Amino acid sequence: MAEIGFPEPRIGPEWARRRIGAFRDTEAFERFAAVYREAMGQLPEPDEQRTVRTAFGKVRVYRFGTGRQVPLVLMPGRGSCTPLWRTNLPALVKGGRPVYAVDGLGEPGCSAQSAPMTSGADQAAWIDEMLGRLELASAHVLGVSIGGWLALQVAIHRPERIASVITLDPANSFAALSWKMIVVSLGSVIPGMPEGLRNRLLGWISGGIDNASDHIEGRLIAAGMRDFKVSFPAPAKPSDDELRSIGVPVLALIAGKSIAHNPEKAAARARMVRDCTVEVWPEASHAINGEYPERIAERVDAFLAGVPRNRQG
Repeated sequence: MAEIGFPEPRIGPEWARRRIGAFRDTEAFERFAAVYREAMGQLPEPDEQRTVRTAFGKVRVYRFGTGRQVPLVLMPGRGSCTPLWRTNLPALVKGGRPVYAVDGLGEPGCSAQSAPMTSGADQAAWIDEMLGRLELASAHVLGVSIGGWLALQVAIHRPERIASVITLDPANSFAALSWKMIVVSLGSVIPGMPEGLRNRLLGWISGGIDNASDHIEGRLIAAGMRDFKVSFPAPAKPSDDELRSIGVPVLALIAGKSIAHNPEKAAARARMVRDCTVEVWPEASHAINGEYPERIAERVDAFLAGVPRNRQG
């Protein structure tokens, strides 16, 4: 694994006054960086590691695989980053297309925010600019949880480079966040929270497992929640008009046991998107990507094979 460097990490509470996501202090950064490097060591070797500039900050991107097909771009959930896709990458790369994994801007990871982001349009702007810096004329964007929300935002506000969108139980996208998800989101970021309790909250998201800390992904998310402070507003649920405006094909996989929202309501509202394939996976939790990596890869391959050529650049 190539050396993992953090470009100009934001450290300390002074960044919060500027509405910039940052690590809480130097000790917090060092704790998170150690878990991040350990987690990256369990991924396949990236074919390329890049840090690209955008108007909102520097974005770390890892490319896995090669090929001439339209690439797949992965957006992780809140408090997470590239290693979240540990179990997914081997199967996704088998599809014969390059896969780009992104450390979200303003989230814990190797990206470094430099300007406030106050709306979904701002989030879409940095993603679009990142794709341009990577010289990707067209891309399929796959996101889980808040990453699914990000994928929809770029399809709404900056669709020019977007060939299709795949959302894995997207948070606050088709249905409002549940009270359970709000409790987990607020409770898990309280400084000084005992690790056991933090892990129990993470386990609640993941279908009730009681050993989230046994998995590197669980330790990574726990470290991000504990050691990093996100400083942009809570994501706004897309309006009906915004959903109807989406002009790219969408695959929405909804977890039947999700605590993020009401799955039936989310599935029903997703059908507002004019070209949306909606599936509810009854046994899946909000941690759907880690529970069904092979099945997701197979479903993604089948979906992408049906995306019209004129959408794929």
